[in-house]
Amino acid sequence: MITSKPRAFTGWHMTTILVSFFAVVMAVNFTMARMAISSFGGTVVDNSYVASQNYNMWLKAADRQNRLGWHVVARLDAERHVRILVDSKGAALDDIQAIGDALHPLGREEDHALTFVSVGNGELRSREALPQGRWNLQLSLRRNTDIFHMREQVQ
Repeated sequence: MITSKPRAFTGWHMTTILVSFFAVVMAVNFTMARMAISSFGGTVVDNSYVASQNYNMWLKAADRQNRLGWHVVARLDAERHVRILVDSKGAALDDIQAIGDALHPLGREEDHALTFVSVGNGELRSREALPQGRWNLQLSLRRNTDIFHMREQVQ
């Protein structure tokens, strides 16, 4: 019967274990940091203190907009043009002007400025078609001195 002599645990073994452990930890950290940086779409506000100074003004504007009583729906048609349907208390509003922007949620695609033409019956259609994918719409609608802002996600 052959008996094997146990191998001694040396400093080289411990060094290999420690270097391997920290190499794995660093690889995971660098990978996660790279993924976080490449998918970050930006900040909502650059300075929260300055934004808080406008909070009451934003509340008043939102209250004015709610009192308009407009019901606004934005969607994409088959050709990927943005369609906006505007009504007030069930009646279509035809004399609306609109502009907007289409922003990619992760900032990977270029932003698209949108201009609209009226197609009648309270409906507006963008002149520009959007590429495939999900888009955040920021729309401003105006009728005389009344202004309505909205954000909508379309796909």
